Amino acid sequence: MKKKIIHLLHEIEVFQAENEKHLEEFRLRFLSKKGAISQLFEEFRTVSAEEKREVGVLLNTLKNNAQEKIEAFRDALTNDRPPEIAVNDLTRPVGWNQTGSRHPLSIIRNEIIEIFGRIGFTVAEGPEIEDDFHNFTALNFPPDHPARDMQDTFFIEKNPDFALRTHTSSVQVRTMESTQPPIRKIFPGRVFRNEAISARAHCIFHQVEGLYVDKKVSFADLKQTLLYFAREMFGEKTKIRLRPSYFPFTEPSAEMDISCNICGGKGCNICKYTGWVEILGCGMVDPNVLENCAIDPLQYSGFAFGMGIERIAMLKYQVNDLRLFFENDIRFLQQFESSF
Repeated sequence: MKKKIIHLLHEIEVFQAENEKHLEEFRLRFLSKKGAISQLFEEFRTVSAEEKREVGVLLNTLKNNAQEKIEAFRDALTNDRPPEIAVNDLTRPVGWNQTGSRHPLSIIRNEIIEIFGRIGFTVAEGPEIEDDFHNFTALNFPPDHPARDMQDTFFIEKNPDFALRTHTSSVQVRTMESTQPPIRKIFPGRVFRNEAISARAHCIFHQVEGLYVDKKVSFADLKQTLLYFAREMFGEKTKIRLRPSYFPFTEPSAEMDISCNICGGKGCNICKYTGWVEILGCGMVDPNVLENCAIDPLQYSGFAFGMGIERIAMLKYQVNDLRLFFENDIRFLQQFESSF
């Protein structure tokens, strides 16, 4: 019986209907009450229990293939199209479907990872829901620091000791807890802050932070690393400047600006006519942070930096509204590099 079914499957596969009469003859031969498939279902009753499952699957496939073949040709003949268009003709040219594109934030994230990968930085990731120690305490945030306030952080209602991480610095802590220097890693990921959504701010955004801890690491090493990154990302003529700032987990701390890549440093509305655009914060890892992670600050020093991927993407692609990255407007996304 299996041989009969396999033979009929092949017959159905190669069948080509020339006209409606030819198609009706095919239907009667296979699907009428006295057709081949009905006869096989009668014979199926006599199949042994061991073969029943295998034969049953083949029989159902035969019936489905016959019905699909009839429907395909019937549709083709009804619409006055050549019948071969309706079937799986493997000799026909492929019909190209419209391809998608990678999200601009994914493109920039991958580019940042690639740039730092060339100078020895590897990638580490961590949880998006963090406890107070990894998100704040280990990073030298005092108990009364404004970032602990409800207006900045999404705390977990049932357990306020946990929150959606406000930065990927928490992954730096986890890395230093589990790894002894030398450490040279970057930490890409999604972070959350309780902020009003606008053209320049969002409650969800993406960061890439970096950490280098070893013996005799200096601020000069930090500056040279960031200059290398800026020129690789924005062009070899890019200049940087470092302005004193404050972060609880670094000392000294700085904000880094790059020469505006839109006006070439001459001044425009993007750089507020200063010729400079801020892109990241950085500094030397505070000795207290090293101690909190069981690393001896008398033997080791390090630097850290952090940037928003959206900020880099806005500058790179000259996008003036942060919300566009989250709205999934196909007209916006299609402007970026193809995924194939």
